[in-house]
Amino acid sequence: MDPSHSQDDLPSAARGAADPACSAVTPATAGQGKVPPQDPPDVATTHRLVPESRLARACYLVLGFLFIGLGLIGAVLPVMPTTIFLILAAWCMARSSPRMEAWLLSHPTFGPTLRDWQRNGAISRKGKALACTGMTAGYVIFWLSVRPQWPLATVVGVFMAACAAYVLSRPAPPV
Repeated sequence: MDPSHSQDDLPSAARGAADPACSAVTPATAGQGKVPPQDPPDVATTHRLVPESRLARACYLVLGFLFIGLGLIGAVLPVMPTTIFLILAAWCMARSSPRMEAWLLSHPTFGPTLRDWQRNGAISRKGKALACTGMTAGYVIFWLSVRPQWPLATVVGVFMAACAAYVLSRPAPPV
C-alpha cells in the first residue's frame, strides 16, 4: 500500500483487507490462528469488520450461539425452520467469531446451503421443496391443533404464503 494514503482513503472492502481488526479465517486456517491475505474462491465471503467493542462482539457471539441452537432444534422439529437460523448465526459469527463462521460455512451438512445463500442469495430446488413442505405441514398442524377462527387462520395463512413466495422467488444456485 502506498504510504501516502491512509486506511481512511480506501473503500471499506479494501480497508478490510489491510485492517488488522478485520478477520478472514477460512476453514483451512480456522484452528491455526492464521489470517490469509485473501479468501479462497470456495468461501465467498467479504472481509468483515469485527467490532472493536468487546460488548458488541459478545452480544453477536451470544446471538450466534442462540441461532445455532434454534437451527439445530429446527433440524429435528418439522414445524421449525433450520436454515434461516443458521444464516442469522453465520451473520452474527462473522461479526464476533470468524472461526465459528468458518466452521458453519465448512459444515458438511449446512455449509453448502449457507455458502449458496451468502454468495448468491440462492436456495436449491430441494431446499425450496423442503421449505414449502415444512410450511404447509406447519400450517396443517396449526390448523388441526388450534382450530383457529377464520381471521387468525387467514393471517397465519397469508404470512406463510408470503414466506413461501419469497423462498420460491430466490434463484437456484449456479451449477
